[in-house]
Amino acid sequence: MDMGLLKKWFKWSELVLAMVMVQIFVTGLQLLSKVILREGTFIFALMAYRHIVAAICVAPFAFFFESSVKQIKLGWSVWFWLFVNALTGITSAMGLFYYGLRDTTPTYATNFLNLIPIATFVLSIITSIDKLNLQTRAGKVKTFGVIVCVGGALTASLYKGKAFHMRQHSHHSHITVNTTYAHWTRGTIMLAGSCLSCSTWFIVQAKLLKIFPLKYWATMLTCIMATLQSTVIGLFFDRRAASWRLGWNLQLVTIIYSGALATAATFCLISWAISVQGPLYPPMFNPLSLIFVALSSAVILGEEIRIGTLLGMILIMFGLYSFLWGQRKEMKSPDLPKSEAPGVAKTNDELPAATGLQLSPGC
Repeated sequence: MDMGLLKKWFKWSELVLAMVMVQIFVTGLQLLSKVILREGTFIFALMAYRHIVAAICVAPFAFFFESSVKQIKLGWSVWFWLFVNALTGITSAMGLFYYGLRDTTPTYATNFLNLIPIATFVLSIITSIDKLNLQTRAGKVKTFGVIVCVGGALTASLYKGKAFHMRQHSHHSHITVNTTYAHWTRGTIMLAGSCLSCSTWFIVQAKLLKIFPLKYWATMLTCIMATLQSTVIGLFFDRRAASWRLGWNLQLVTIIYSGALATAATFCLISWAISVQGPLYPPMFNPLSLIFVALSSAVILGEEIRIGTLLGMILIMFGLYSFLWGQRKEMKSPDLPKSEAPGVAKTNDELPAATGLQLSPGC
């Protein structure tokens, strides 16, 4: 076999494996979070501790790879955008996601993670950052993908259908999570709010990285800021020591796992993939988390799978791939000026739009 072809194949397989690992990290996070939330873990305490761990894990990369931070002035403008970045991308987005996850199921909540790029596109159209370009085939396919994704979300939300179980349902298993539908509407509203907050975050982070173009430092400082925000808000709602106490239990495992793997490791893997294949490559693997979470929830947690969820899942995956295909074609289109082609941006603007899909709630 030609050595050049072998090297290219090996590089491709490394990238694929890295992106599959990212989706596995997301799956593990969803399952662990669902279990501890149903056991009564205080959400803001979980968020505060998680991002302390994340900041510690990202710190070595910031100090080693971005020592040029001394050359950048940390003025009030930078701190303001760091604050807004943490508020929209972590405190609001993740807080709402955790509350929505608690009231629904991991599979249902993961559907909303795949709607984030669609919501971002809609928001960018409203704010005139992007254009529909309905005069082109790619623009029509993108719009079609958005409509299909929204239809999938509505199908999963409004239509339940017949339920299936992949293992014998046991009321005595300590890891079985019984989800009632009493708060399904409230959970859906929370997840929709999380999705909108994430979409807003992309715009905010693009602004932040224009004035502070150090991605590791920005991530570390944002995590520290989110820890402070979560602590202040959490103390406002619940000051009991028991709600903030850590023990040698599944909650501690979830905090370490989510901070080290679902945030720090995920960020590094996605950043590497973007540097090789571009910002549209990582989102192509997002639907895998839907499959992994659905199967794992059914097998490990004994969670039911409903026809409405399956139909919504299929529609969202089809719509997402249609949207990404149209976006990629627009980026390559010779008919659009480079400055107007969607997704064509400076390196500092490309990174958050892609990494945010993993660093936000499901993240």
